Amino acid sequence: MISGLLSGILWALDTVILSIVLASTNYVSTPEALMFAPFVSTFLHDLFSSIWMIIITIVKKQTNEIKRALSTKSGKFIILGALLGGPIGMSGYVIAINNIGPGLTSIISSIYPAVGVIFSIIFLKEKVKPIQIFGLILSILGVIFLSYQANKDFAGGNLILGFVAGIVCCLGWASEAVIVGYGMKDEGISDENALFIRQMSSSIFYGVVILTFLGAWKFTFSNIYTSSTLYVLIAGVFGTMSYLMYYRAINKIGASKAMPLNITYTAWSVFFSFIILKQSITLYSIILGLIIILGSIISSVDLKELKN
Repeated sequence: MISGLLSGILWALDTVILSIVLASTNYVSTPEALMFAPFVSTFLHDLFSSIWMIIITIVKKQTNEIKRALSTKSGKFIILGALLGGPIGMSGYVIAINNIGPGLTSIISSIYPAVGVIFSIIFLKEKVKPIQIFGLILSILGVIFLSYQANKDFAGGNLILGFVAGIVCCLGWASEAVIVGYGMKDEGISDENALFIRQMSSSIFYGVVILTFLGAWKFTFSNIYTSSTLYVLIAGVFGTMSYLMYYRAINKIGASKAMPLNITYTAWSVFFSFIILKQSITLYSIILGLIIILGSIISSVDLKELKN
C-alpha cells in the first residue's frame, strides 16, 4: 500500500515538472512545436528513465536476470503491456488533451482502474470485495469533480477524436497493469526487471515508430540541448521511482489494488502545483483530494490483513 501511494505522489511530481517543460518557449513557439511537444517530451522522458534503469541493473548486477526474463513467455507479456500502457496509452492521452482538454481527458482516463479491476477479475482471478468497489467509485468520482474545473476554459478540438483517444488511453493503461501483473507472476522476474523491460520497450517504440512516423526527429534534436531537457531528465528520475513503486505494488498486492492507489496522483498534483508552480489552491480542491486518497485506500486495503 505504501508503494502504491508513493507511486501516486512521485507521478504527481513527475507530472508537474513535465508541465513546466510543455509550457517552455521552445515547446510552444510554433504550431509544429505544439504538435510535437507531447510526443517528444514523452519519448525523452521514457528514454531517460531507461537510462536510469540501465544504471540500476548494472549496479545490482541483474543483467543475466534481464536476459532470462526476455527469453520467457512472461517477459514477452511485459513487453506487450509496456506497448499498451506506454506508446499507445500515452499517445491516446496526449491526443485527447489536445482535442477535448485536460479536464475531460482526466475524467475519461480516471476510469482505467475500474476497467483494470474488471480485467483483473476475469484474467488474473483476483477477488474484489464490495467495500473495495465502493472505495474505487468514491475515488473516481473525486477525480471527475476535481478534473471538471480544468476543462471550463478549454476551447476544444475534434470531439469524437478526443473521446476515442481517451478511451484508447483508458484501455491501454488498464491493460498494462493487468498484463504486467500476469508477467510478474513468474517468480524469476522482479518488479525492477519488469520496469527495465517496460521502459526500454516503450522508448524504443516511441523513437523508432512514433517519432519517425510523425517526422519529429529534427524537432527532437533541435531541442535536446535546451534547459527543458534538464527538466525532462529530472522528471525521468521521479517517473522511474514512481513506476518502480507502482510495479512493486502490482507485484505485492495485485493490479486491482495498486491502480486506485496510483490514481491518487490527481490529488497530489494539486498540492505540488501549489508548492512548485505557486498555483492557487481552494478548499474545494483540498476536500476532493482527500476524498480521492481516502477512496483509493479503502479500495486497496484488506481489513483483515491490516488488523493482523
